[in-house]
Amino acid sequence: MSEIILYGLRTCDTCRKALKALEGRGVTFRDVRADGVPPALLAGWIARLGADALVNRASTTWRGLPEGERATVATAKGAAALIARHPALMKRPVIVAGGEVHVGWGGGVRAALAA
Repeated sequence: MSEIILYGLRTCDTCRKALKALEGRGVTFRDVRADGVPPALLAGWIARLGADALVNRASTTWRGLPEGERATVATAKGAAALIARHPALMKRPVIVAGGEVHVGWGGGVRAALAA
């Protein structure tokens, strides 16, 4: 069984559902607000998936940002910096398992992880 790392927020209902469903599979949880995401890892996710896959534009955090800050997500570097400054802006959870990166907890992600 490959290692599963779930990046999210302890207070996020979706992250809690994912953790519960993956219980017993040796999941490592990383709280992005408390621990952050290593910059190289975040940059890799953005390069692989694109900024739109990781930036939650429906979040309260996004709505509270000034337009100038929102505009920085147009570049990969800007999106990474914005998520680093505002970890709650990242779509959650981000699950790394078996060399794959999954975002969210929809049916496709659950099927891919057989949860």
